[in-house]
Amino acid sequence: MGGSHRGPEGVRTEFAFVQTAGRSRAARLIKFHSPSHPGDDQHAPANTPGIRHLAFAVDDIEAVLADLQSGGAELVGEVENYEDTYRLCCVRGLEGIIGELAERVG
Repeated sequence: MGGSHRGPEGVRTEFAFVQTAGRSRAARLIKFHSPSHPGDDQHAPANTPGIRHLAFAVDDIEAVLADLQSGGAELVGEVENYEDTYRLCCVRGLEGIIGELAERVG
């Protein structure tokens, strides 16, 4: 996606895009270096050390969100419009991992 992304102050990350099959076209793997957050809470923020946040480019955010929610995932926040380029939302799965969905619009 590139550009600025709303989030905590002082965030330093590395990320990579990975091509996938099925409903998703690409996965973005994110590693947070700072700021750190202590503890091992399943409801910890996305910048907690470890695998906490996976992002997926999808064709139909509403359909994928409905599928995930039917399997027990919960919407974190709401579906947002990012610079009129993407519709974004985050869901938290049963293991506490946050999945970000990104649908390109326009």
